[in-house]
Amino acid sequence: KTLEISCRIFTDDFERTLRKTYNKNIDLLSAREKESMSILVNDYITRHLKISLEGKTASMHFIGYEQAEEAIISYFEVDKVVAVKNISIINDVLYGYKKEQMSFIHVTVDGKRKSSKLNNPDEKISFEF
Repeated sequence: KTLEISCRIFTDDFERTLRKTYNKNIDLLSAREKESMSILVNDYITRHLKISLEGKTASMHFIGYEQAEEAIISYFEVDKVVAVKNISIINDVLYGYKKEQMSFIHVTVDGKRKSSKLNNPDEKISFEF
């Protein structure tokens, strides 16, 4: 009944994008700055990643973020999901940072995984299960 979303972005690219977007000093790895960085991570991702289920925009709730190797993984959830037959994604994360930006999208529903790649300026993808 919950849709789990994770977004993996290279730390250096993400920090540069956040600096440019918010005109602030950004250090995603600083334990002292975790709370203020979480606000920016949540704001940026929710502005640039939109999920629709069965044609209705889903409200993503920010869970948090962590460092994993050379990346930052941010986590979101959508509650009260009955079933996923059609999921549409609008993703322009880092498109303002790199003209050649590409994103890999993986969606798993009931053990069935579907994947695709988006290249800037393409930002929309849909999957049916």
